[in-house]
Amino acid sequence: MSKIVNGVLTAVGKGRGGVNVAHNKNTAQLPVERMPVPAKVVLPMQQHIGAPCTPTVKVGDIVSAGQVIGDTDKFVAAPVHATISGKVTAVGDVKLANGMICKGVTIESDGQMREYEGIKPPVVTNKAELCAAVRASGLVGLGGAGFPTHVKLNFPEDKNVDTLIINAAECEPYITVDYRCCVENPRDILDGVYGIQKVLKFKQVIIAIEDNKPEAFKILKEIADKDNDMGDEVKLMTLKSKYPQGAEKMMVLSATGRKVPPGKLPADVGCVVMNIASVAFVGRYLRTGKPLISRSITVDGSAINNPKNLRVPIGTNIQDIIDYCGGFKSEPRKIIFGGPMMGVAICDTNAPICKQNNAVLAFEDRKDIIKKERDCIRCGRCVDVCPMSLMPTNIERFAKTKNIEALIHSGIMVCMECGSCSYSCPSGRPLVQYMRLAKQILREESAK
Repeated sequence: MSKIVNGVLTAVGKGRGGVNVAHNKNTAQLPVERMPVPAKVVLPMQQHIGAPCTPTVKVGDIVSAGQVIGDTDKFVAAPVHATISGKVTAVGDVKLANGMICKGVTIESDGQMREYEGIKPPVVTNKAELCAAVRASGLVGLGGAGFPTHVKLNFPEDKNVDTLIINAAECEPYITVDYRCCVENPRDILDGVYGIQKVLKFKQVIIAIEDNKPEAFKILKEIADKDNDMGDEVKLMTLKSKYPQGAEKMMVLSATGRKVPPGKLPADVGCVVMNIASVAFVGRYLRTGKPLISRSITVDGSAINNPKNLRVPIGTNIQDIIDYCGGFKSEPRKIIFGGPMMGVAICDTNAPICKQNNAVLAFEDRKDIIKKERDCIRCGRCVDVCPMSLMPTNIERFAKTKNIEALIHSGIMVCMECGSCSYSCPSGRPLVQYMRLAKQILREESAK
């Protein structure tokens, strides 16, 4: 059972596994700095999990910041908005940082950052209006997953969802934008909490923060204590600092003691989990009506000259962002979108920042970045640290031999790809890459 001390909760459940990683929160004390408007932006139509959008503009069109330039009638999707004002100069295939190709829209800036005249605060009095407003805002999970937020909030009534969990753990090393959101925008966070709670009637709202962020916790508690609108329904919770504490299923277990079954979602155990930056955006959107056209990112790593927290228009070129941070100290060995545990190595900096990207990390050529791969010594550390009780070395073997039946029974599809197995392996086995490969093998098999 959780304890309540001065209105603060302690964690209820304790998940298995996980690892203690070096935090390297080098930019924690650096306020978010707004980057100047770039000369152009490239806006991919696939910036979320689900169906890609279709461009709704053509070359030569003059657009304003906040204007819809891509949409679809598919449910699991979110519209794309112009993030600067200017002229559409290209509509066609664009390459993302991971090498994927999708449709995109290129806009050259007119230098005015003119706001779309149709922007106004939404009218929200019920669940349908809230979900419609959140969809219209273009919001997807800002913590990195990119799942359309309106889908998450549009849970079936028979799920009996009673708890909203606000994820402020930010357990990935280096990334500090969620921390800065807590420090700089606590009013937006609580406006978002209250706006969602007012409509969806959650019985409890838990804002969960790791115990290594006392300043953020203090600020949120102070402003929450001044607001008595929600009574005791909104509480803060401290979590032990351990990776991957911020994973959805781990967060649900820590906050409520409920276990999300394999193949199920938090809503199946009565919970909705939202990233704290997403909640802060909802607070601003309900107040202003301005859609998602910019986001905060951490730029850090040993190869970056001047690490920063930046607010950038979505679609800004990665190289432009790196140049604004003083460029590279030396030729980087690896550049990562996201954190070093769950992020994705990118092959090209001539690509745009998307909605779900919360960090760009660049590391110098050092021998200790990548362990030398050796034979497995059967130590079992990967099993000990797996939050989902999987056996990574077995799955690696099944993936190599494409043993479909064994992969099905291995439980691989519940893997959250947290990277704890690879991190803890003394033999440097690329286990998380084999987890991803195993999933892809099963997807291809089921598609036959």
